[in-house]
Amino acid sequence: MICGQSEVLIHALLDGELDAGHTRELEEHLQICPRCAAQLGAYRELQQAMSVMPLRYAAPAGLRQRIERALPAKPPIQVASRRSMLKGFVLGTALSTAMAASLFIAVVGTDQDDRILGDVLSAHVRSLQGDHLTDVQTSDQHTVKPWFNGKLDISPPVVDLTAQGFTLIGGRLDYLDGRTVASIVYRRRNHVINLFVADGAAPEHQTVRRSTMQGFNVSRWSTAGLQIIAVSDLNAEELQEFVDKFESGFHPVGHT
Repeated sequence: MICGQSEVLIHALLDGELDAGHTRELEEHLQICPRCAAQLGAYRELQQAMSVMPLRYAAPAGLRQRIERALPAKPPIQVASRRSMLKGFVLGTALSTAMAASLFIAVVGTDQDDRILGDVLSAHVRSLQGDHLTDVQTSDQHTVKPWFNGKLDISPPVVDLTAQGFTLIGGRLDYLDGRTVASIVYRRRNHVINLFVADGAAPEHQTVRRSTMQGFNVSRWSTAGLQIIAVSDLNAEELQEFVDKFESGFHPVGHT
């Protein structure tokens, strides 16, 4: 141990934050280093002196009087009626309740979105590692779609976009927000697109929301009671092109 390290440990020892192993190392160093031993002694004397030193002092009476004379006179106190006080209390309580409720909804919504986005990104990265990009590997949409039968409560839409430059390469089961979802996998040149599909969304179509996390682009929307999330390292413009073409080829009726 060098003296620079021991100085840090000395402060931790004086604060009662040093574990047994480092305490033993410090004690061995202090036995052979008079300088550090003297420093520890000085710190202990200072600590002892501060423990008995009064840390609060009363201001002189004259100082208090001068300050009070320099302050402006207090305005007269207006006594409000009981009715006005009650009205103000009710209004303030209602306003506070509304603000608290809206804040709670915003915070909960933000936390849930962040958690889902984190799960999406983790699932996407995980799929790129090892050999678990697909459970069923084929470019035939009529093979991928029935593969999910009996594995999920939904029939995820599988759209063949090969002619549009987005090759279908298969599908798999994955997990988002603690539940099993479908992942339809596409490829654009060397870029993989994971299209996650889950149930539980509003029946009406909701606008696409775009996000960027750690270099990956994410597009989220819902339609026909399905929540759909596309994630890839494609640039935002090409991922939006994929979303537009998928939406054009997806027919909610029957989920074909």
